[in-house]
Amino acid sequence: MIKVNVKRYDPVEDLHYTESYEIEKTPKMKVLDALNQINKKYDANIAYRYSCRAGQCGSCAIKVNGKAVLACKAEIQNNDTLEALDFNIIKDLIVDRKPFSEEVRDLNLYIGSESDECNQDPEVIKPEEFELSDKLRSCIGCYSCLSMCPVLKKTEDFVGPYFMRNLADISFDPRDDTSRNEDIINSGLYCCTSCGQCTKTCPKEIDIYGKAIELMRAKIFNQNEGPLAPHKLIRESVMQTNRTVKPDENSDYPEGFIKKYHEEHKDRKAKVAFFTGCMIDYKLPWIAEYLVELFDKLKIEVDIPEGQVCCGSPLLRTGQVDIMPELVDKNYEVFKDYDTVITVCAGCGATLKNNYPEYGVQLNVMDISEFLQDKLNPDDMNELDLKVTYHDPCHLVRSQNISEEPRNILKSLKGVEFIEMEKPDQCCGAGGGVKSGKPEIAEALADEKVDMIDKLDVDYVVTICPFCEYNIGDSLKKKGSKTSVINIMELLNKAYE
Repeated sequence: MIKVNVKRYDPVEDLHYTESYEIEKTPKMKVLDALNQINKKYDANIAYRYSCRAGQCGSCAIKVNGKAVLACKAEIQNNDTLEALDFNIIKDLIVDRKPFSEEVRDLNLYIGSESDECNQDPEVIKPEEFELSDKLRSCIGCYSCLSMCPVLKKTEDFVGPYFMRNLADISFDPRDDTSRNEDIINSGLYCCTSCGQCTKTCPKEIDIYGKAIELMRAKIFNQNEGPLAPHKLIRESVMQTNRTVKPDENSDYPEGFIKKYHEEHKDRKAKVAFFTGCMIDYKLPWIAEYLVELFDKLKIEVDIPEGQVCCGSPLLRTGQVDIMPELVDKNYEVFKDYDTVITVCAGCGATLKNNYPEYGVQLNVMDISEFLQDKLNPDDMNELDLKVTYHDPCHLVRSQNISEEPRNILKSLKGVEFIEMEKPDQCCGAGGGVKSGKPEIAEALADEKVDMIDKLDVDYVVTICPFCEYNIGDSLKKKGSKTSVINIMELLNKAYE
């Protein structure tokens, strides 16, 4: 027997309530099977949609334990909680889908032409011309991506991933020659944080943010109609200095960490190299210091080679792809002879792992949590007496599938009580150029994250992303929270100092 919880809604009484049911679980039983059995056994009259039972119609999409799934494909587990998607509920698990059909109509999602002339001859189109749009056409209209998108809940300026996919499909179609850039931008093209929640949720595994939104940003950039002004400043900085930010001239690292490091250390010719990224080199150099000190204590040789430049992530996310080949080539020449390249920035790691191969470069890249999780000995640590929680950076948990490794490290630290927050993998709003281009969205998402953190009464929220650290930190300070945000290397430094 298993227990199934169903969040229900009675439209007559305007009443939301939860009921629990016990049913016999059969092998590989689906959520839809469980609902059918509940209605049959209890005469519960739970309302829900389904049709094909094969994951092709999208009508049975609901949320299970807060995650959008297809009821006909997801297996039921003991104590699962079922609820409707995050839309207007008609009854129980049925939501109103009509607004989405109306939105599709209003976006004019049909192939058009600027010319009034009609070509009577068949148009020959090569398969490669359909490559971009073809990857987007397996959508089944389940709207799960809309339900899970964090940005949609914070602004009305964004139509959401489902509609962005539709716009990209038409925009990339070689038969369409209408000018859509203004409509695409006004639909919230630069509101997306590139969190990847839509891609992770999509039952057809459509890479909506990578192959739709980011490529539309690139197309509009190539046509000199984007991106936003703050994004252009980042590109200018990279072109001038190979970095997205400038060092603090009044700090101990007026020219960045790498420069000072090489003034004080000889090349070790190690097999492991540290890719600092722009933020750690210029804005958070003490994180690099902590890494070097910890590796010395662990007797792990590491190089921090000169000549490394911006990974290109902020440019890719905003569509400014023209200088990416140059950045990739420079970093490849620096790191090509190392066995392992370590990152302490989720965005850098995701870019080196996922985007560099698209430019023909394959490096063995590991996040710091991947690299260290089996190398730490609690017997060598100090007793800390701290309570901590962990924020999953989007480009770590979804882009690199790294979730357990940092938690394993935190749970291994002596005197550290680890407490999981409500939605640890929900986007904080810092990515995709949103922090600089749409700061009000970044602030709203960070505020929601901080509300989750403040419920826990912890000393620190730990993360492995400088951008998350800054965005969450700004909100913590604004709200006067007693909790501080730190990089995992800072906590490890406390454990080993």
